[in-house]
Amino acid sequence: MDKDKAQAFAQAWLAAWNAHDLDGILAHYEDDFEMSSPAISRLTGEASGRLKGKAAVGEYWAGALEKFPDLHFELLHVLWGADSVTLIYEGVLGLSAEVFHFSPSGKVARAFAHYDL
Repeated sequence: MDKDKAQAFAQAWLAAWNAHDLDGILAHYEDDFEMSSPAISRLTGEASGRLKGKAAVGEYWAGALEKFPDLHFELLHVLWGADSVTLIYEGVLGLSAEVFHFSPSGKVARAFAHYDL
């Protein structure tokens, strides 16, 4: 990972979310990726706050896009590390940060969302 790749990922990820393009969003992820978020617990009742796989996460995100028809993310900052990117943005849940860990294929294998709730 380098700064240019991190910025490119951030812009593509943000564009897909702001377009409400679920297929475009999911294209960034491995088929068996794992998502961890306190919002998962709040919105689905899944106590672990984790979902695994595009089918489960896609269903969860489709529900979020339906629940928040005006969903829009404003990117505030991009941080990059070894095989990871952290996006800091303002969204429907307020100040947010998501950490994305990439597999060797260049797609996200694990993602961890954090909110200032």
